[in-house]
Amino acid sequence: MSESPTSPARGRVGVMLPLDLPVGEVLPYVRRAEELGFDQVWVVEDLGWRGGVAQAATVLASTTNLTVGIGILPAGARNVAFAAMELATLAQLQPGRVIAGIGHGMPDWMRQAGSWPASPLTLIKEYATALRLLIAGEPGPAGGRYVRCEGVVLTEIPDTVPPVILGVRGPKSQAVAGEVADGLLLAEPAAPGYITASLRNLGPAASDSPEIVVYDAAAVDDDEEAALTRVRAALESVGEPQWAAHIDPLPFAGELRAHRAASPDARHFARTMPADWVRALSIAGTPAQARAAIEARHAAGATSVVLAPAGPDRLTALDSLARALPHRH
Repeated sequence: MSESPTSPARGRVGVMLPLDLPVGEVLPYVRRAEELGFDQVWVVEDLGWRGGVAQAATVLASTTNLTVGIGILPAGARNVAFAAMELATLAQLQPGRVIAGIGHGMPDWMRQAGSWPASPLTLIKEYATALRLLIAGEPGPAGGRYVRCEGVVLTEIPDTVPPVILGVRGPKSQAVAGEVADGLLLAEPAAPGYITASLRNLGPAASDSPEIVVYDAAAVDDDEEAALTRVRAALESVGEPQWAAHIDPLPFAGELRAHRAASPDARHFARTMPADWVRALSIAGTPAQARAAIEARHAAGATSVVLAPAGPDRLTALDSLARALPHRH
């Protein structure tokens, strides 16, 4: 049998591979991220864009030391036995370099694809349980409401089992992550208050050392105002109801909702947001300010802070973001 995942390394900084990056820039981007000293690259699987497993395999094969995270694979999109085969293969070929993020998927997309269950919570609990067993070489569990792979056993398994974390935001889903997964992936914005609240939601069944990966929009510039301006567009959605879990733990939650209600549209909302809110909801500013924001997220419990570069030129942005890396200081 394979070894269980080891305790996650602390203080990691990753970068997101933008889902809309032109295909010709993908490999230069990830290779440059490795050259600059980022610890991780996270790939995104959104409906209609690029597949998460294919991206992860390509990034792994094109780099040497980067850990590659998949954030996220929707549970309703793939049979769990075949998803386990894909992830086990990646981890077998690239030992210790894979983190698998699993989530519900966006409801509208999943309904459009015919894969939204009546009980998303039941599905993800059954799915994560089975996936972790299968990747470790254990037989699939007894059939559940949605997941049926009893007795399935993978013959090709990795020496080190990759962590399986849940990319979920609601308290009930996060409690499930504490029961059946190796940790959480928190989508942006992931201010320290949201990280702290999410860790509480994991509950007493959670590992003593969960993998806590957080995403945040990021821009770094010697001119603080230029960085804040660049990151504002990435914050347009945070006033919408589905982001409530991210905002509720923050001291300005009520003011933010009032500001969104008074704004004619999301663009105006983000463009007129107070600078203090922008700083709280992103990793933006001078290199020292961005470094402090990263450190605050680590201090709140994040094991990995993943920067999503804001602005039109993401290759150039990588070099700017690298100036905030703690070891570059």
